[in-house]
Amino acid sequence: MKPENQTHTAEFLLLGLSEDPELQPVLFGLLLSMFLVTVVGNLLIILAVSSDSHLHTPMYFFLSNLSLADIGSTSTVVPKMLLNIQTESKAISYAGCLTQAYFFMVFVCMDNLLLTVMAFDRYVAICHPLRYMVIMNPRLCALLVLICLLVSTVDALVHTLMLLRLSFCKHLQIPHFFCELTQIIRMACSDAVINNMVEFLATIFLGIAPLFGIIFSYAQIVSSIFRIPSTGRKYKAFSTCGSHLSVVSLFYGTCIGVYLSSAVTDSPRMSAMASVMYTVVTPMLNPFIYSLRNKDIKGALRKLTLGTFLLL
Repeated sequence: MKPENQTHTAEFLLLGLSEDPELQPVLFGLLLSMFLVTVVGNLLIILAVSSDSHLHTPMYFFLSNLSLADIGSTSTVVPKMLLNIQTESKAISYAGCLTQAYFFMVFVCMDNLLLTVMAFDRYVAICHPLRYMVIMNPRLCALLVLICLLVSTVDALVHTLMLLRLSFCKHLQIPHFFCELTQIIRMACSDAVINNMVEFLATIFLGIAPLFGIIFSYAQIVSSIFRIPSTGRKYKAFSTCGSHLSVVSLFYGTCIGVYLSSAVTDSPRMSAMASVMYTVVTPMLNPFIYSLRNKDIKGALRKLTLGTFLLL
C-alpha cells in the first residue's frame, strides 16, 4: 500500500471486542455495570479517606490518588466503548484517538508509579518504623505524587508527539476496543522504528524498573519481618502489605498476561480480550481488595454511609 499522509482527516475504526450483533447488548450491560462499580467504588475510597481523620496518613493518601488514577484510566476508555456500541458506530477521529491514547497512558503510568511509591511507603513503615513519620512527611508525600504525575504526563506527551510524525493510510481499522499506543503505531504507513524504540525504552524505565523497585522493597520488608521475634507482630507487619501486594500482583499479572497473549497468538481480538483485564477489571477490583482486607477502610466506609443516611 502506498503511504499517504491522511492524518488531518483520518478516521480510525475501533473494531471492539466482538462484531456479533447479538453480543452487543450483553457487552453494553456488562461494561456499563463494571464502569459504574469502578467509579463508585473508587470514589467511596477517596471520600472515606478524605472524611476520616484517622486515615490522613501517607499510605491512604497514596491510595486515594491511586483510586483517582483508576477512575481516570477507566473513564478514558469505557465511555467511548459504550457510545460505539449504543450508536453502532466504530469510528473515532484522529484527534480523538490521540487524545484517548494520551490520557490512558498518563493514568496507567500514574498507576504504575504510585504502586512503586506505595511499596516504598511500606518499606519505610516496616524497616524504619521509628523514623516513618519523619521520612514520610506530608511535603515528601505530595512531592512524590507530583513527580509521578509529571513523569506520567511527560511520558504520554512524548509518545503522542512521536505519533504526530507518522503518516497513516485510509480506512484504518484498529483491532482493539480503544486507541492503544502499539496498535496505532502498527497502523502507520511510514517508518515507525523511532516510535518502537521510544516505546521499548519507556517500557524498561517506566515498567520494568518500577517493578524491580517493588521487588526490592518487598525483599527488604520480608527480611525485616523475619527478624521480628513475635509471631503476632510478624503477622501484623505483613498484613499491612497484603492489600498492596494483591493489587501489585493483579496489575502486573494482567499486564504480563496481555504481553504474553500478544506474543503467543496472532489474533488481535484475543489480545483485546486480555486487555480488558488491566483496563477495566483491575480498576474495578482495587477498591474491593483494599476495603475487604482493611479494617480502617471498612470502618470509614461505615461512618460515611451512616452519615449519608442521617443527612437524608
